[in-house]
Amino acid sequence: MLPPAPLTPTERLSSIQPALATVAEIAASLASGGPLEETIPRALATTQRALGADECVLWLVAATGVTRASGVGASVTAPAEVHALLDAGLDERGPLVVERLLVSTRRVGAISLRRERKLDDAERLLLGTIGNLVAPTLAHSEYSRQLEVEVQLRTRQIEEQRRFTERIIDSLPVGLYVIDREYRIHAWNRKRETGMQGVSREEAIGRTIFEILHRQPAALLRREFDDVFASGRMQQFQMESEATGDVRTYRISKIPMRIDDAAVTHVITIGEDITEWKEAQERFAQSERLAAIGQLAAGVMHEINNPLATIAACAESLDLRLADMRDATIDVPAECADYTKIIDSEVHRCKRIVDGLLDFSRPKPTTRTLVDVNEVLEQTLFLLKHHSKFKKLQVAREYDADLGARVLGNGDQLVQVFMALLLNAMDAMAERGTIVLRTRRLRSPDEVIVAEVIDQGFGIRRTEITRIFEPFYTTKSPGRGTGLGLSICYGIVADHGGRIEVDSVPGAGSTFRIIFPAGEAV
Repeated sequence: MLPPAPLTPTERLSSIQPALATVAEIAASLASGGPLEETIPRALATTQRALGADECVLWLVAATGVTRASGVGASVTAPAEVHALLDAGLDERGPLVVERLLVSTRRVGAISLRRERKLDDAERLLLGTIGNLVAPTLAHSEYSRQLEVEVQLRTRQIEEQRRFTERIIDSLPVGLYVIDREYRIHAWNRKRETGMQGVSREEAIGRTIFEILHRQPAALLRREFDDVFASGRMQQFQMESEATGDVRTYRISKIPMRIDDAAVTHVITIGEDITEWKEAQERFAQSERLAAIGQLAAGVMHEINNPLATIAACAESLDLRLADMRDATIDVPAECADYTKIIDSEVHRCKRIVDGLLDFSRPKPTTRTLVDVNEVLEQTLFLLKHHSKFKKLQVAREYDADLGARVLGNGDQLVQVFMALLLNAMDAMAERGTIVLRTRRLRSPDEVIVAEVIDQGFGIRRTEITRIFEPFYTTKSPGRGTGLGLSICYGIVADHGGRIEVDSVPGAGSTFRIIFPAGEAV
């Protein structure tokens, strides 16, 4: 049998034209720039049609094996079959044909065909050419997909870190915001959103600080920020605010922030409510001052006791002389007996007060009994009835007649408290008006006895009310007060388990309210 005659050039060109058309169609589809979800299935369909396959599938190679990416036809080939061929280094097993997709030497995937007959050389060449076209596109797609996954992962991590940082800032018990050199707000934490003057974050971000904060003059606020931008140093100061209805003290810190370690680009402002801390500091300072008072009292007690003993002896001699005059039927003014009694009583009270001052430095137990607050007030009025200025005032008694002896305390110390309150009321009223003394019993789960000293004086400013019980603090003119009276009263009442409240309206008077826990009536 004679060998077949060689093909003429025209016949050879005619035989490869279908393959060339297939390659051109696939190349055009891949180069169209359309989404791979559309171009790859079209290329597979063209390959299936050109090679007469029942199924044509594109596979991606991963560390765990192969994954079906796209396919056309019968869809019966399992990933394990393709993986077995690739591991064995085979191209064909039965009706399954596999073409490896390589970029340089890196295997990125495979194309599998399922057909009844084996591929001839021309068909294998066509499949290889198609694989060379698809491989770079597949590699680029896989790289893009990995890049997209990486970007999504990094974006998610950055977003989680941003939310975490934001949650930290929102959890701080301080108000915090950040502005740039244009005074525009870049951060505004949750604490700044709460309270009576709170502003939402959405409303604040992007606006200038002068549009949001109105309680402080814009010029002053601008100057504070400009100082930080110019100097690069943190500034810290305290301010008081009544925005919540009560006087609160805040510590404001303005902190420079640099993004690129060059000039200051932002300023972080932190507002911290330090009212309780300041009050604790003041109480600590007060305890130190009271200890100093005790030491001072210890040093002068001997010197004071000597003249007090002399006064007491003179009062006793005077009382005896008056008694002799009455026995001799000599007319003696009736008030002289009151004077000598007051002198003797006050001398002994002065000695007890000095002893009480010593308690600040070396506390000792005080004898206490159930006392009647009404009687304590009357005893105090008796001691004041000959005071020249006090005589010019009216006293209105509004006592609870059924009060009884219900306060467990020391009568002398309580007289000292009410004496200080009445003398302050006298000074505040400038020798005119009426002082009201009121007592009552409040029957509640914790029964208390209330005593009030109400004056019609010039009142106390709100800013001073919080300080009037501090040692050495006084609103009186120089030379008229030491600032110790109310602080000692505060200590005595607190030592009795009670408290002092103050209500005052400037120009309309003040009410000092002392509240004692009630003891058992006798």
